[in-house]
Amino acid sequence: MIKITNLSKTFSGVQVLDGLNLEIHEGDVVALIGASGAGKSTFLRSINYLEQPDSGQLEIDDFKIDFATINKKEILELRRQTGMVFQQFNLFERRTALQNVMEGLIQVKKLPKEEAEKIASEELAKVGLTERMDYYPKFLSGGQKQRVGIARAMAMKPTLLLLDEPTSALDPELVGEVQETILKAAKNKQTMVLVSHEMDFVYNVATKVLFLEKGKIIEEGTPEDVFYSPKNKRTAEFLSRYAKNLEVGNFL
Repeated sequence: MIKITNLSKTFSGVQVLDGLNLEIHEGDVVALIGASGAGKSTFLRSINYLEQPDSGQLEIDDFKIDFATINKKEILELRRQTGMVFQQFNLFERRTALQNVMEGLIQVKKLPKEEAEKIASEELAKVGLTERMDYYPKFLSGGQKQRVGIARAMAMKPTLLLLDEPTSALDPELVGEVQETILKAAKNKQTMVLVSHEMDFVYNVATKVLFLEKGKIIEEGTPEDVFYSPKNKRTAEFLSRYAKNLEVGNFL
């Protein structure tokens, strides 16, 4: 069980996250949707302290932190418990795909090089990149780079996987291969929080959808409830152009 309580964040006096509360169960895929500037990416980045929240608590099983008093040891443990997949890949350009995946295993988990290499090879195989392990990022397509990013996150065996617009930087023809990789992780019961503007994918992969507006969760429910029976007028307005044209089941 993962529990987020009263998570708040301001930027220059503007309330970006306003006391957010969320419970995530093992195997959940929670999708955050909403307009630009609603606080989705800040919410995601605050969970693993890439952004420093003003207040709030986080519980991951028996691990509990208060963001107002968090220390370096707790930050390191938080990063061990969470994995992050970025919109812009964030790979080390002077390291191969294999070395990129190994990095966190060696630096954060302190694993021996041989063990890190074995785990990294296995994770790259799972995302279909066995033949690209020794390639540097400049020789990989955008979709391949993002799959390296997913393999890097999954290699850490995170309790919670965080994905921030993982397909938005990709050419349209490369989106499917990354979505398929995420779907495989979901089928294997990897717990995730996903920020995405791909509504078809959100509908098909999520177990729970949150609609954010001005730093607040104003709608929460199953994909069916949120897309087809929204309770909030703003949610209905935002989703009106999507609900009638959803491609249901194409990812399953």
